[in-house]
Amino acid sequence: EDGGPKDEADLVAWLRDLLRRGSLWTDAVAIHVAWRTPRDGLPALAAEVAAAALPAERRKETLAMGAAFRRAAAAWDCPELAHWGGGPLPYPVAVAVLARARGAPEDDVVAAFLHAGAANLVSAAVRLVPLGQSEGLRALAALAADVVETADASRGADLAESGGACFAADIAAMRHETQYTRLFRS
Repeated sequence: EDGGPKDEADLVAWLRDLLRRGSLWTDAVAIHVAWRTPRDGLPALAAEVAAAALPAERRKETLAMGAAFRRAAAAWDCPELAHWGGGPLPYPVAVAVLARARGAPEDDVVAAFLHAGAANLVSAAVRLVPLGQSEGLRALAALAADVVETADASRGADLAESGGACFAADIAAMRHETQYTRLFRS
């Protein structure tokens, strides 16, 4: 509606920015940091990650997804999530806590998380830009190296390095909060 990505090339550029400098980068850093954080430090880290999730709709989304993930994760017997103290639990922190507790490889988890995030956004673009399925698959394939590079680059980062710089995406998200017709939360 606001003239965002109009075709496959625009979509790839938009998502590449989110991977390298935006919300997907921030989430990748949050997973790595949560992985390194001792159990007793996780609630404070989760509160910091939640506070940094902007705009407001993104914060609501990550907390709702974190809560839903926590409920679903009960099937995997994860004491860290089962006994969460009721504070905010952003989605990337919840994913890191469960994956670490279950012995999943950290780098693989981050890459899978990033790929899933990009795939979800491609799926939305297929419907809203609109793009065809073939264009969506090509866009996702074009981002494969970016997913790996972002997963690798985020490994040693700390939260101070996780802020986004995707102003067009942030402004679009803020406008989306008040749009009359919306298909997605963010």
